[in-house]
Amino acid sequence: MGMPGGMRTDLDPPLPAHLQVEVTSACNLRCTMCLVRYRPPVNKLAGAMAPDLFHRLVSDVPLRQLTLQGLGEPLLSPYLPEMIAAAVRRGIRVGFNTNATLLTRKRAEELVASRVDWLHVSLDGASAAAYERIRDGARFETVIDNLAGLVRAKRAAGSATPWIRVVFVAMRDNVAELPELVRLLDRIGVDELRVQNLSHSFDDTDPAGRYEEIRTFTADQALWTGADRERAEAAFAAARRVAAHSGVRVRLPRFDDEGGGGCTWPWDAAYVTSTGVVQPCCMVMGDDRVSLGDLTESGFPEIWRGEPYREFRRRLSSAEPPEVCRGCSLYRHTF
Repeated sequence: MGMPGGMRTDLDPPLPAHLQVEVTSACNLRCTMCLVRYRPPVNKLAGAMAPDLFHRLVSDVPLRQLTLQGLGEPLLSPYLPEMIAAAVRRGIRVGFNTNATLLTRKRAEELVASRVDWLHVSLDGASAAAYERIRDGARFETVIDNLAGLVRAKRAAGSATPWIRVVFVAMRDNVAELPELVRLLDRIGVDELRVQNLSHSFDDTDPAGRYEEIRTFTADQALWTGADRERAEAAFAAARRVAAHSGVRVRLPRFDDEGGGGCTWPWDAAYVTSTGVVQPCCMVMGDDRVSLGDLTESGFPEIWRGEPYREFRRRLSSAEPPEVCRGCSLYRHTF
């Protein structure tokens, strides 16, 4: 979800056309930049969003787009196929991000046949050494084979969908791998590479609290602080040069912090955790950081029009935004 231009100041917008839904909080990896690594493991079944909650939510909102991902790995949800099918039946554009470790040939063929609109694959390196240091628990070779298998399945079906995009989280440990990754994706036949910065500084959290580890990690690895800027910009420039002679579209993030503002997430969309907690966006991470309502207690339209949402919008459109927004790289235009 991007950040459209222009500040919104109205407090009672229409119901959103886009939702991002965490279909499961369970994951099979412990990635260094993800909150999942710093929390107790979640059982595959216990972490899945209940189908009745999902279907009620989708029925309550006039959706045009549905993103089926959160902190967990969507392919671990046993209900993912029926969720995709429900969106397709309603004419809703639908897709999700996966770590691709479970994207077997059979799953790839099923996903192509499902008419899912897009599929993003997380790939944070062009070598096994760099990738496996970050994506703890994954095998680089397996993920590359699965990604190539997805491209083959799409071609074999003669399908225009899913749009296949690789997502690369740029950090000090891996940014030099970018040019080679563009070459690798060109050989595989991937449509697009999206490079993004780490999503949040976590500066609003207690330095000694439960977010201490991810806060420390981010401070060490984030590129937006200016450290290693020259090396990162050189890697970005090299990636652009390789992309110019390839079939891969490359989107690169910005470094310059514009001071924040202009975010319209709480007017245009919402993020819902697997347990039904409604949050203002997908960048927050951690359902204890901000909650605007609970779908086990209220319907989405009631929450959307409720006072907590109104107050959040009011503060976000002011000169004193919520603390949780101030360290957000989307809010600060560096994502």
